[in-house]
Amino acid sequence: MPVEYSRDDEFAVITLNRPEALNALSFDIVNQISDAIDEAAASDARALLFTGAGPKAFCAGADISELIGRSIPGVREGARKGQLTFAKLDELPIPSIACINGFALGGGLELALACTFRVAVSSARMGLPEIKLGAVPGYGGTQRLPRHIGESRAMEMILTGNFINADEAERIGLIQRVFEDELIPNAKTFAREFTKYSLPALRFAREATRRALDVSLDEGLKIEADVNTLSFFLEDAKEGTSAFLEKRSATFVDR
Repeated sequence: MPVEYSRDDEFAVITLNRPEALNALSFDIVNQISDAIDEAAASDARALLFTGAGPKAFCAGADISELIGRSIPGVREGARKGQLTFAKLDELPIPSIACINGFALGGGLELALACTFRVAVSSARMGLPEIKLGAVPGYGGTQRLPRHIGESRAMEMILTGNFINADEAERIGLIQRVFEDELIPNAKTFAREFTKYSLPALRFAREATRRALDVSLDEGLKIEADVNTLSFFLEDAKEGTSAFLEKRSATFVDR
């Protein structure tokens, strides 16, 4: 299968399994990713890991051969399908991590940008090279990249189409960690820094933080007040405060 869903300990794992094509995204593969995200959402996993099969690429972007000869409505429909599929990660009840094991280009980087976090091997390369084809990113790159690294840096990456390496990506805040090897084990260790906490509280925190750049400060503070209030009525908040006062480790039950 070009998209494989599996479990690894407490993690759901989605693997793009098309290494002979550098895990490029066909329209069918985008549909399969959508289904796999739904499966992760319905599971009891505590986080979702995305990665690519083979040693060369996380995902090298769209399958360009599928775009040739398509009608204007067909191209737009394909872009919206990719956008809506990746947007499912915003609504996912668990955090997601893109484990970038090589090239993450075009739609591949756009998939990574839609995840909560991104980690990469030191040999990884990232970029939005659509401008070199006389085109523009279509799966969310022009919208999500500025939110992660700021307008100026995003503009440079999009208008030049240049790639950046993992160290530079970490320096500018595009990714959170760089690992020399053992990408998935190290990604799991990173994930466990937050998956040990209450999943409802994590979801509230993600929602408030994600919306911070979409609304005014006043509206954002109202959102924060709402989720802060809701979180304090969780069973986990009662357990967390009791554990703090009793100087012991909390045992969260995700309620």
